[in-house]
Amino acid sequence: MITNKKNIIYIDWPIPKVLAFSTTRLPLSNQATSKSPLHIRPNITNTVNTQSEFDYFNLGNHVGDCPKTVLRNRTSLLNYLPVNAKVQWLEQVHGSHVAEVIKHDKSPIVADAVITRSRNVALAIMTADCLPILLSNSEGSEIAAIHAGWRPLAANIILNTLSKMTAENKDIHAWLGPCIGKSNFEVGVEVRQVFCALSQKLSRFFITSTGDKYHADLSGLARHLLEMAGVVSITHHQECTFADKDKFYSYRREHKTGRMASIICLKK
Repeated sequence: MITNKKNIIYIDWPIPKVLAFSTTRLPLSNQATSKSPLHIRPNITNTVNTQSEFDYFNLGNHVGDCPKTVLRNRTSLLNYLPVNAKVQWLEQVHGSHVAEVIKHDKSPIVADAVITRSRNVALAIMTADCLPILLSNSEGSEIAAIHAGWRPLAANIILNTLSKMTAENKDIHAWLGPCIGKSNFEVGVEVRQVFCALSQKLSRFFITSTGDKYHADLSGLARHLLEMAGVVSITHHQECTFADKDKFYSYRREHKTGRMASIICLKK
């Protein structure tokens, strides 16, 4: 089950030992109470940015926002995590590299997916239209996070990630977060060709638009690739980042904009 608050998306993860949530562009608020699904620490203050393209809760420090504001926003996330947990940020490059993290690194790791079995490391994926995918094994001892834009998906980042996890694919739980919806995601014929080269079955996720353009179903592609790999338990959050300007950042809609984060962490 997903509890969809206006300013944060709580994920009722099926494994009790795993904590996960996703931010929106709205500031965190004092909705954090002991009754929260995350049992978070209620020490959160609103953050409002004066630059409209980054209002209100941008977590990306590479998009032209004020560094102090981004740091303040990132620091406030710690209130939503277990004591002593730190967020591992990535430098996402739309590639297929998967990093394995044993302990927190202050510097962003260049990768588009990350795995950990350490309980003081929270994994974060930043998005503003791309699809965030969070994974865990059934025991709640291993988690992963994937930046699933169309390029990483086409480069087999899902298989690359699953192959580095110790659990069998059938014992992995997946959550697909908010991303650009198929009615707003127009791509060229070359994108369709890349996916059809992986499997002709993926052609059904491309609907003809105008000329040589197609509407691509990003989350549908990811779900199918997960199912092809043997992942059975998949939850999909179906809100469109492009369509809801008040709630989500969207690179395709605004180009210069902020980033949300989807975060997963092992509990104590």
